[in-house]
Amino acid sequence: MQQILNTYPSTIASDSDHPFLTGLFTPAMQEWVADTDSMRVIGELPKDLSGIYVRNTHNQVHESIGMYHPFDGDGMLHAMHFENGRATYRNRFVQTTGFLAEQAAGRSLWPGMLAPHLGARRGWGSIGAMKDNAGTDVKCHAGKLIASMSQGSEPWRLDPISLETLGPDADWARLVPDGVASHYKIDPETGEMMFFNYPEKPPYLNYGIVDKHNRLVHYVPIDLPGARWPHDLGITKNYTILHDLPFFFDPALLAKGQRKVTFFREMPARFGVLPRHGDNAQVRWFEGRPCHILHLANCYEDGDEVVMDGCIMTNPHKPAVGESNADGRQAAYARMRAHLDKYNNPTMMYRWRFNMATGTTHEELIDDEITEFPMVSNDYVGRPYRYSFNVLYEKGEWLFRGLKRYDMQTRSTQRLEYGKGCFGSEPQSARRVGATAEDDGYVITFVNNAVDERSECWVIPASDITQGPLARIILPHRISAGTHSAWVESDRIQGEARDPRYLPA
Repeated sequence: MQQILNTYPSTIASDSDHPFLTGLFTPAMQEWVADTDSMRVIGELPKDLSGIYVRNTHNQVHESIGMYHPFDGDGMLHAMHFENGRATYRNRFVQTTGFLAEQAAGRSLWPGMLAPHLGARRGWGSIGAMKDNAGTDVKCHAGKLIASMSQGSEPWRLDPISLETLGPDADWARLVPDGVASHYKIDPETGEMMFFNYPEKPPYLNYGIVDKHNRLVHYVPIDLPGARWPHDLGITKNYTILHDLPFFFDPALLAKGQRKVTFFREMPARFGVLPRHGDNAQVRWFEGRPCHILHLANCYEDGDEVVMDGCIMTNPHKPAVGESNADGRQAAYARMRAHLDKYNNPTMMYRWRFNMATGTTHEELIDDEITEFPMVSNDYVGRPYRYSFNVLYEKGEWLFRGLKRYDMQTRSTQRLEYGKGCFGSEPQSARRVGATAEDDGYVITFVNNAVDERSECWVIPASDITQGPLARIILPHRISAGTHSAWVESDRIQGEARDPRYLPA
């Protein structure tokens, strides 16, 4: 079976030279469904791989108002459903209100991150100006996918198998007027989903919990000194860790309506540790090295300490591009690419230990190689764990050239380079049916193969990624480069019913 379900007309100029609308970032305008009876498989798909790998993508449809930023694009999910040695691929746009409005208008109606001052309509995100694109994060909770954009948006629910957009969550979206920001975390044991948002108005941060039955059971304000720009949160068995980092809009300029993200290097990073169902009065604030953090690997409790592992950015800044004779548009492209190049803003694996008895913070650099998007098995989220799978960057590009596996117990590593012209997505750790060890299973990612001009889904042994893929599924079309992803175990497709035998003691 192989079928094009929908084709969407694009108004992006056919001769566009935008680096994030062309090449490996060319948006896909067709929605497909195809199975492995029609898709070529190189190698053999494991029969004990059961579940859905789904990746979100900023997939712009219309010519942008102002300069397009790669985080502005319309959300599109790409999913591979594995079952009994076979697989089915689907992709769908997340049909947000903004997407549908622009489809009706046949053009962009909202500006993006680089031009909020051009907005004339009520918008979303913490700055209140963007289209709700739902193009950043994706997770499965309570039997439905939930997609959102990084600054905060409606919690968009989608069917995990068909990828049909079901709308903003009907049970609790109206109760969180500032939306849901990436990234939310799900406890595999309780089925609870912890989330946050960060509006540009007091208290500047809100924290909530949705239980396994999809009921909003906790939603409290968290007081911050001013508007901030957090990107992730951590959970352990008993605690949640919130971030107040010294990388945010300059308050003096923000008061004048101008937004200039600034690193206040004289300010410490602050980490708020609170009981999972706690409130503002119960937050314990710990100070640390000035930094910014995009993504955490995992958090857990170790005696009196709360341990947080993630990728630290010690000097976030807008890198100088140098003198150029390029026109304004080309110069803007150069600045954008330079800012997204992790070799200009290095991120490295790092560990923070917050001692709940003494109130002290201990910090440790785990590795000095540039990696990001750390990912652990769903079964070990919030619990002591051993393995993190991180992406390796292509120097000079917003592209992932390979994987690095960290053994946090022995501090040994493995790496896999995808090969010339091949670039992956955020990986997921998919434990096999009957798994006993944490790495007893597979790592899955979508790979764009520029050499052969195709997109593929790779299934890699998690216990030894140096072996390379056991199987490569050739997708029916080329898909745009994308980032965040999720793994949905087969026993969680219909709801939070993870078999307790897979959860660590």
